[in-house]
Amino acid sequence: MHAIRLFEPGQPVKMQEINVPQVGGKDVLVRVKAAGICHSDAHYRSGMTKAGPFPVTLGHEVAGVVEQAGPEVSTLKRGDRVCIHYLVSCGQCHHCNRGCEQFCSSGKMIGKHRDGGWADYIVMPERSVFRLPPEIPFEPGAVMMCSSSTPLHALKKARIRGGETVAVFGVGGLGASAVQLARALGALQVYAVDISPKKLKLAEGLGAIPINAAENDPVTEVRRLTGGRGVDVALELIGLPSTMRQAVQSLAVMGRAAIAGLSDRTFEIASYRELLSSEAEVIGVADHLAQEMPLLLEFARQGKLNLTSVITRTVSLDADLINGVLDELDRYGDQVRTVIVP
Repeated sequence: MHAIRLFEPGQPVKMQEINVPQVGGKDVLVRVKAAGICHSDAHYRSGMTKAGPFPVTLGHEVAGVVEQAGPEVSTLKRGDRVCIHYLVSCGQCHHCNRGCEQFCSSGKMIGKHRDGGWADYIVMPERSVFRLPPEIPFEPGAVMMCSSSTPLHALKKARIRGGETVAVFGVGGLGASAVQLARALGALQVYAVDISPKKLKLAEGLGAIPINAAENDPVTEVRRLTGGRGVDVALELIGLPSTMRQAVQSLAVMGRAAIAGLSDRTFEIASYRELLSSEAEVIGVADHLAQEMPLLLEFARQGKLNLTSVITRTVSLDADLINGVLDELDRYGDQVRTVIVP
C-alpha cells in the first residue's frame, strides 16, 4: 500500500510502498477515507517535537471504513464508517485506570510513535475506534479527532461553566472548533484572537467576537470588551510565548488559562500581578481522552460543531503536495485545515 512517511527529522516526508498491516485478534483494519494535516505534523517533520522510531507514517486525524475486524472484535464489522482516537493505550496501567490514558506507561500516538493514517490503510485496537454517525462526512470526521477533541479536552480541563466568557488565542484548526465547542458548553461570549483577517472572519461567522492582534493589543481589547474584567477561560492554541502570556494576562479574577499550543520555548508570568493576586490558574493540556469522543461526536451530529468551513482544502496522497502544506504550517499561513483524501 502507499504511505507518506517521515524518515528523518528536518527532511521532507516521502512516499513509500509498504505492506498492509496485519490484524490482531482485537484489532480493526481501516481503509482510510480522509486524514487531516495538523500543525503537530509540521513539528514532527522539523524535529521540534520528538517522534519516532523512524521511518514512521504520519497522520493522526483519521476516518474511514472498516475493512477487516479481528476475531475478538465485538463492536465493529466490515463496512462500518469510523473515526479513530489517536492514542493507543493499554487500559490497565495506573494512568489508564485513573482515566488519563494519554499518560499510559506503554501508550503510543499514531503518526508519531507508530504508523498513522497518511496511507491507504491503518490498523488500530478496537477500543480506539469509534463509529462515525452518517450525518458526519469523512473529512470532518477525521479533523475532529485532533483539532476538535483537543480543544474539547482543554475546555473541560479549564472547567468551563455556563455563562462564562472565553478567549481563544489562535483560529487555526483547533481554534475554529474551540469557538463552537465553547458555545456548545454554555459560554456567554467567545472572543477569537488572531492576526489573519481570513481566520478572524471565519471565527466571526462561527459566533465569536474577532480581535485582530496585528492591529490592537489583544489583552487591552479583551479587557475593553469585557468592561475591564477579563475572561473566565483563555485557550492558547498557537504555541508562542507571547500568546501564552497574553492568555494569562487576559484572565479575570479566578480565571483559568489552558495552554494547548506546542512549543519548545518558555514564557514568563509576573507571579504576583498576573497569577497570585487574582488566584488565576495556568493549566497544561495534553491530547484528549477516549471517554470524551461520544460527546464530541454528538455535538457534531447535532450540528453544534460544524467543520465544513474549517476544511479549506483537500489534497491527494502525494508527498510533494503534503510537504507544501507542511511548509505553509511552518509559516503560520492562512489555511485552516487541509485534509488528505487518498
